[in-house]
Amino acid sequence: MKIETLKQIALDAGTIVKEGFYSSKEVAHKGTVDLVTEYDVKTEKFILEQLQSHFPEYVLIAEESHKGSYYYDKAIYIDPIDGTTNFIHGIPHLAISIGVWEHGVPTMGVVYNPILEELFWATRGEGAYRDGVRLHVSDQENLQTSLIATGFPYAKADAGVEFRWVVECITNILPHILDIRRIGAASLDLCYLAQGKVDGFYEIDLKPWDVAAGIVILLEAGGEISNVKGESFDFEDKSFVASNTKIHKALLKRLVEI
Repeated sequence: MKIETLKQIALDAGTIVKEGFYSSKEVAHKGTVDLVTEYDVKTEKFILEQLQSHFPEYVLIAEESHKGSYYYDKAIYIDPIDGTTNFIHGIPHLAISIGVWEHGVPTMGVVYNPILEELFWATRGEGAYRDGVRLHVSDQENLQTSLIATGFPYAKADAGVEFRWVVECITNILPHILDIRRIGAASLDLCYLAQGKVDGFYEIDLKPWDVAAGIVILLEAGGEISNVKGESFDFEDKSFVASNTKIHKALLKRLVEI
């Protein structure tokens, strides 16, 4: 069963991440505030080798090595360490994310936090799970009592349109929700939404490897995904909005179109 192979690859890769988490690290800058370590590269190399062996018919699109298009008939999107900043600072909210898509549709996903030993997975049409327990989004219907997750883009360092969007959205939404959580790993945000720990999530400038696995996990848990205009989400969209479905329209009304 392919999902079992995918889970095992993530678990095996987790040993590399865990080793790095508790070790000293060499940190390089991909941008002003976008960081990478030798463990990102080492973990990605391991995952790519395993996927090439077990899924040879798929194009592999990984954060640290991919250049070019995001769109292929069969693709696997890989983030070796989602939450590298947390990883570097010893904060245990990070994950390996592997999402399988076919013809623009998410079919399988695995998100694994090896530090907290949280393993999430889903196969299209077969539900979403954490450690064997089936997941379902929350039943929260009221935005005012909803806990919302978000994240901040690397482009914030330029104080440009992305930064202004983040500030405007927080200004608009904060008085109308229970509170905001900023965990620092979008793949985990989506899994926690699927688990019912939070009720909604929004962010800007996410890449396919950030969300490819989390999308199928959330959808299989009964969630909803769109861009900030309420349209079907596409990898080219700058905005990403997800929820338990019941607060989706109310959440969109408090966000700023971009």
